[in-house]
Amino acid sequence: MPPGFNPKFNMAKLLIVVRKVDSEDLLLGFFHAWIEAFARRFDKVTVIGLGVGRHQLPANVKVLSLGEESGRNKVKYLFNFFRHIIQERYNYDAVFVHASPVYIILGAAFWRLLRKKISLWYAHGSANWILKLAEVCTDIIFTSTPEGCRLKSSKIRIVGQGIDTDLFRPTGQTDFSPLKIVTVGRISLSKDYETLVNAMEIIKETHPEGKAEILGGTITARDRTYLDYLKRLIRKKGLEELIILAGSVPNRLLPAKLQAANIFVNMGHTGSLDKAILEAMSCGMPILTCNEAAIRALGVHAEQLMFPKRDALALAQKIKWLLELSADERQNLGKVLREIVLAKHNLSDLVAKIKQQLYSI
Repeated sequence: MPPGFNPKFNMAKLLIVVRKVDSEDLLLGFFHAWIEAFARRFDKVTVIGLGVGRHQLPANVKVLSLGEESGRNKVKYLFNFFRHIIQERYNYDAVFVHASPVYIILGAAFWRLLRKKISLWYAHGSANWILKLAEVCTDIIFTSTPEGCRLKSSKIRIVGQGIDTDLFRPTGQTDFSPLKIVTVGRISLSKDYETLVNAMEIIKETHPEGKAEILGGTITARDRTYLDYLKRLIRKKGLEELIILAGSVPNRLLPAKLQAANIFVNMGHTGSLDKAILEAMSCGMPILTCNEAAIRALGVHAEQLMFPKRDALALAQKIKWLLELSADERQNLGKVLREIVLAKHNLSDLVAKIKQQLYSI
């Protein structure tokens, strides 16, 4: 019998609180697969979303909304939140709040009164006062990597990133002609896309047919200002035909976009492991990154696949190095990178770890 095993596993009932339930959502569309994975391991799953959109979930999943889709109203959200957690109290014995620690703070007193097991998922480089207060209120915090939750707490459990490795899978492609680079992420200063623009200016000299596609959208006014700057920079360097600002794509369409490219790059300065890096690795793609959080994930391959921050020349040299590898070498590298995700970051194992930890409290 494994450590932490509990016979209650066969009758486990989980409440999930998440920002949005929508398979088409550009930021949280991936969480639809998470709910499906939880439904395979829990007898009953109740999901409360701030907003609810398109979804198709198993029969043992009940989805409730706080009402964002019918208009913004914080008083309504608060009323609906308490109404749902009280009315559904017999339909869950554990709580899993995804990436929104404020719900831990709001619900903790009621959940503790009813002796519910309380958990938070948090995988972000920042640690504000809301997270610190939620840490006091929760029983356990799940995160992807040591960099994912920068609190000093005995409640933190590292469980991997939760990549749907059935969705993000290799196609067997090893042809690097023509060169097509892809990167994924919000258009924001922390993603440092100008380094890719500058690297493409260098790459153009030896690979004029090469292209780079940036998959990501804006959220804030500051993001939109940064996007305008990128467009001006691309025009100034005469790279309009080589660099495509494609906007955001739903998570379900992302594998095809990755599989159509041959190198994935990440210039982010967030300090936490970017999910998109692991999704590309799961597709068996060679990746290049400057994110120090990837060092642990890449292991012995980190030196080969990393470059200094804001160093366009180094990035261009790494791209050229990948292009010089033989087809067998590229394929073997892709297999190794996918194996890392399968071993440490796959979705099925993540849900199993969360369940075991919840019932070991």
